[in-house]
Amino acid sequence: MKQTFQNQTPYEQQQCTEIDKWKNTEPNVVNQAIGSLLKPLTWAVAKVIPDKAIEGAITAAYKAAEFLTDKNDIIRDAQVTEISELKHKNLELSDRLANEVHNWALGVAGAEGAATGMAGLPGMAVDIPALITMSFRVIHKIGICYGYEATTEEDKNYILQIFSAAGSNTMQEKQAAILILRQATQTIAKTTWKAMAQNAANNKLCVESGILAIKAVAKQFGINITRRKALQAIPGIGALVGGSMNLSLINDIAWAARRMYQERWLIDNEKIVVVED
Repeated sequence: MKQTFQNQTPYEQQQCTEIDKWKNTEPNVVNQAIGSLLKPLTWAVAKVIPDKAIEGAITAAYKAAEFLTDKNDIIRDAQVTEISELKHKNLELSDRLANEVHNWALGVAGAEGAATGMAGLPGMAVDIPALITMSFRVIHKIGICYGYEATTEEDKNYILQIFSAAGSNTMQEKQAAILILRQATQTIAKTTWKAMAQNAANNKLCVESGILAIKAVAKQFGINITRRKALQAIPGIGALVGGSMNLSLINDIAWAARRMYQERWLIDNEKIVVVED
């Protein structure tokens, strides 16, 4: 896919540069190094929180994100009557709203990680599902800041792929998730009301594809989270590591959401025009 830019403000041009920079940034290599150095601990974490448990937590968060997210504060702060108004209002306003959500999430994630980190390995059984739920809530709420609510299976799958991009272990995984997101943005933008009705009729197929995607993302995220959480298993430093690693993950999640929803907003407002090869 190729893209051109048109009718952009200087602020929007700057954000396009930041979006590209984020896309081309390698996943957190520090976590990869930790995972390699502390293989016995990553093995122990994987035993406490197996892939099936992560898959179950992702499935629950995937289904519940819409209901866990309050949008009244966004409506109030943006001074709009409907969230959909933000889809065509002002990118700088949406970025300010998203920044507030981002900062709030960091505070909650750090506190939650420190509290459960004091319990060491057993605390992870509570910490990781809570962290996954928080991640989906943050993505969903940041989407609301740009005018996008997760009201369809397609929207929920979009959130899942943002989660996948943020939790990537390699550049290839990240680029694959970004490609899926770009294709989804194009598909949703071209979908007519008639097609939406047809999609609703075929909702079972969409749900089934979502289930398959969850399995793949759970496996990928399981590797990522065990690397991040390995040091939390060491007695005496669990609280510090739990808090800092939760901050690291939620920061990655929030930035992935902000960059991809920024790009989606710019495409929908024809500030970025995508041409398929």
